[in-house]
Amino acid sequence: MGIKMRIFHTLAATFAAVMLMATATQAADKVTLQLKWVTQAQFAGYFVARDKGFYSDENLEVEIKPGGPDIAPTQVIAGGGADVTVEWMPAALAARERGLPLVNIAQPFKSSGMMLTCLADTGISQPSDLAGRTIGVWFFGNEYPFLSWMSQLGIPTDGSENGVTVLKQGYNVDPLLQRQADCISTMTYNEYWQVIDAGIAADDLVTFKYEDQGVATLEDGLYVLEERLSDPEFVDKMVRFVRASMRGWKYAEENPDEATAIVLENDMSGASTEKHQRRMMGEIAKLTAGSDGSLAEADYERTVATLLGGGSDPVITMAPEGAWSSVITNQAL
Repeated sequence: MGIKMRIFHTLAATFAAVMLMATATQAADKVTLQLKWVTQAQFAGYFVARDKGFYSDENLEVEIKPGGPDIAPTQVIAGGGADVTVEWMPAALAARERGLPLVNIAQPFKSSGMMLTCLADTGISQPSDLAGRTIGVWFFGNEYPFLSWMSQLGIPTDGSENGVTVLKQGYNVDPLLQRQADCISTMTYNEYWQVIDAGIAADDLVTFKYEDQGVATLEDGLYVLEERLSDPEFVDKMVRFVRASMRGWKYAEENPDEATAIVLENDMSGASTEKHQRRMMGEIAKLTAGSDGSLAEADYERTVATLLGGGSDPVITMAPEGAWSSVITNQAL
């Protein structure tokens, strides 16, 4: 091969390498995701999407920020600390009414995991038996499905003889274990199993799923600030992000053991146990099953109706406008 030809091939190879590096650099669009809670199987789809390279396939570099008891996802995204956040719709709609224009762009969770867990020896066997009882309830927006449910049953929440006494419940199951409450709020994938692990048999418990009572509200949706949806580049990033995330969720559903292992690898706190996370992954898969990531308008309307009907102090005072958009999912899915 002549000198000129060798020089030509060398230049061509160098040019190709430079172009490849430039493309890779240009393609690495960064996205920051704020989780609603700590690293656990509740968010497996996002960790799977990152670890399996699904985000990379969409030319994304995704930072996943765990939440916690002192982290409010709405405040993080309002302050510019995240591009997109995982949030429950009651909190998102409440924030929107207060002036933070959050918009739901995707809904990976189709069903609600919220329920009441009661001690069977209290004699509670049906919802009407809750009258006259002490009930542990989560607040900060999570109380409104309960208040709406009691309103529909005609049971006051003022602690009266024929009403319920509401106990503000922390992020544990102690009120039930210590018999401070007849029933407590639990999630099908988390606190319920904490009760079981504490030594109380399933047969000694009575549970009421909000989904079965018709007052379930949407949980674990993806939210962004409304103004950012006017930016075509941001919309394009979110289309790719949602597409890859849903790919992660479906992979997690089909491969729960591998998904559990990925979650544990990403838990820097080391607080999770394999047994608990594996069980959680199985329950979470039931909630994401049937969802392609798009928000069903009927589910949205049910959530709004529940929140508006939450007694004398509803979480929202009027039906919101522009609180969700199908722009992203229409393109992503």
